[in-house]
Amino acid sequence: MGRGRVELKRIENKINRQVTFSKRRNGLLKKAYELSVLCEAEVALIIFSSRGKLYEFGSVGIAKTLERYQRCCYNSQSSAIVDHETQTWYQEVSKLKAKYDSLLRSQRHLLGEDLGPLSVKELQQLERQLESTLFQARQRKTQIMLDHMEELRKKERQLGEINKQLRSKLEAEGATFRALQGPWEPNALLLGSSAFSAQPQSNVIDCEPTLQIGYHHFAPPETAIHQNIPAESNLLQGWLL
Repeated sequence: MGRGRVELKRIENKINRQVTFSKRRNGLLKKAYELSVLCEAEVALIIFSSRGKLYEFGSVGIAKTLERYQRCCYNSQSSAIVDHETQTWYQEVSKLKAKYDSLLRSQRHLLGEDLGPLSVKELQQLERQLESTLFQARQRKTQIMLDHMEELRKKERQLGEINKQLRSKLEAEGATFRALQGPWEPNALLLGSSAFSAQPQSNVIDCEPTLQIGYHHFAPPETAIHQNIPAESNLLQGWLL
C-alpha cells in the first residue's frame, strides 16, 4: 500500500511540524550534496528555521557562491540598464535632430529662402507669422521708448527739484549777505563821491610853455578869460597903437 499525497498547507500541530521540518531539511541537504557531486554543479543552500536557526550547505563555500551570484546579477542588470539607456538616448537624439532640422528650415523660410516648395497655404501661414512677429517687435520697441521717456521725465523732475533747492539756498545766502552789509555802506559811498566832487578844479594849472618877445602873457583860468575879454582886447589895441 503506497503513501498518499500530502496536502501542501501549514501543519497546525507543532510537534508534527518540527518533525517534518527536520526530515525534509535533511533530505534537502542530501539532495543538494548529491547534485553537486553527480553533476559537478556549484550548489549553495541556506535554510532558516521558524526559530531563526541557520542551516547551510555550499559545495565551494557560501561566500564564494554569493559573490559569483552578485557578479552575475550585477552584470546582467548593468547590461540591461545600459541597453535601455542607449536606446533612450538614441531616441532623444533623433527627436532633437528632427527638431533642429525643422527650426533651421523655418529660419530659412523667415529669411525668404527656400520658398519654392511651399504651397499657398504654407505661404499664407508664413505671412501671418511674419506679421505677428513684426507687430510684437513694434510693440516691444514702443514699450522700450515709453520706458526711456519715463526715465527721462523722472530725471527731469529730480533735476528740477535740485535746481529749486539750489535757488532757495542762493536766495537765503544773498539775504544773509545783504543783512551783514547793513544800511550804512551806501551813505559811505555817497560821502566818498561827494568829497571827491568837492575838490577844487582850480589847482590844476595849465603850464603849457610859450615864447613871448617883449611881453609876458599870463594865461588866466578859462572862467577869467571869458569874464575879461573886453579888457584884454583894449590892452591889445593900446599895445598895437
